[in-house]
Amino acid sequence: MKSRRALYLSLLVFQVFCAVLFVIGFLSTVTGLFKINWAVYELIEIAAALGLIIGAGLGAMMLRSTMRQHDRMEGQLRAASGAFMDVLEEHFATWQLTPAERDVALFAIKGMSTAEMAQLRGVSEGTIKAQTNAIYRKAGVSGRPQLLSLFIDDLLDDAVLPSG
Repeated sequence: MKSRRALYLSLLVFQVFCAVLFVIGFLSTVTGLFKINWAVYELIEIAAALGLIIGAGLGAMMLRSTMRQHDRMEGQLRAASGAFMDVLEEHFATWQLTPAERDVALFAIKGMSTAEMAQLRGVSEGTIKAQTNAIYRKAGVSGRPQLLSLFIDDLLDDAVLPSG
């Protein structure tokens, strides 16, 4: 990671240097502030042009590499998300949750309030409270934080995330 940052920084410095060469050449031509003989001027122009072309090519390669890395990480995140859902389903099956309790458990894990769950399910808050109590009892926990910690523990134990 540090070598990639160093490469990005080097590329940026290189491109800034080439842009400065172009500005010097421009100022020399327009204002006459810098007296540069034509051979040196041409070398500056050629070096700046080559530098910017090389910089654009390297920038494109780095962009492609970054996009590949992004796609790979996105795939890993999708895999972890799918595996997490598998872990949820395993626990729900072990606890023998009803379909309604499964929905409420998912909403609770997502951090929704009792009122939000009741509105989404089209039931009273009392029904949601009764269902969450049944979920906690079946899971052997005393509340939402402990319920959530069961799944976080699975993640931290590498039960969901691939090693590597």
